Amino acid sequence: MEGNKIFERSHTKLGVYVDVANVNRNGGYGMQYDILREFACRDGAEPIRLNAYVSFDVERARDDLAYRKGINGYFSVLREYGFKVIQKNVKWYEDEKGTRYGKANADLDMAVDALLQSQNLDRVIMITGDGDFVQVVRALQNNGCRVEVVAFENISSELKREADMFISGYLIPNLLPVKKNVDNNLIWGELGSVVRGYCSHYYEDRGFGFMRYMERIAPGLWITDSRNDDSPYNSAFFHSSNLPEEVNSNHLPNRDLIFEFRLEESKSNNKDPVATNIRLVGS
Repeated sequence: MEGNKIFERSHTKLGVYVDVANVNRNGGYGMQYDILREFACRDGAEPIRLNAYVSFDVERARDDLAYRKGINGYFSVLREYGFKVIQKNVKWYEDEKGTRYGKANADLDMAVDALLQSQNLDRVIMITGDGDFVQVVRALQNNGCRVEVVAFENISSELKREADMFISGYLIPNLLPVKKNVDNNLIWGELGSVVRGYCSHYYEDRGFGFMRYMERIAPGLWITDSRNDDSPYNSAFFHSSNLPEEVNSNHLPNRDLIFEFRLEESKSNNKDPVATNIRLVGS
């Protein structure tokens, strides 16, 4: 049982590889690893490998109690959700001006592990936006693996193109919690809640469009037509006057622009909710 739901196991063997430092630096700080696991296993896939690559500053941990307790607690949470924590210690160097800087690059570890372990996997999900993994994606595909990429910001366009599927982490329900929902005990997708989605249709001459958002984590992510009962997506109507000032409507529809918005009940006979308080959160 996972997420209070019983999933029928499929024959898909799954590997998840998280570049934690990249995620935390690029919009994904606070990502929920239980939700990540639920998303990865959305079709009943069996998680053979769940690897999280983390950096650890030994020097700081020696002197900073709050850091030591905080990061060890963080690692414990990852392990509770079934992730293997691969720790890369920070190494300190000095440049020619005598300025100290630390490095703890786990890219090579992650790449080697994914390639070696792929012989036992059918699907690999890489949580990173780093373009250095493009060749790794190609090698995994050549080994017969389907490769999916999840990331938030500063994402390599080439990495997006090479992946069999790319999805913004902002779009996955509750992967990155919306504070307004947490504070008010609102469920993602219900009226009054705040969700994230993208503009799927826009009618310039009529001054309105529709936001598409993932209503629930489920198989069939390719079924984007919300009129299909098997689709995990829903649509929300919006009027052009509610768009943020920095958004040029000539660029809509656009799947690369991620919006956060509140769902409100339509005052017309339209069954779709209305998107209000729209703001741009990712591009």
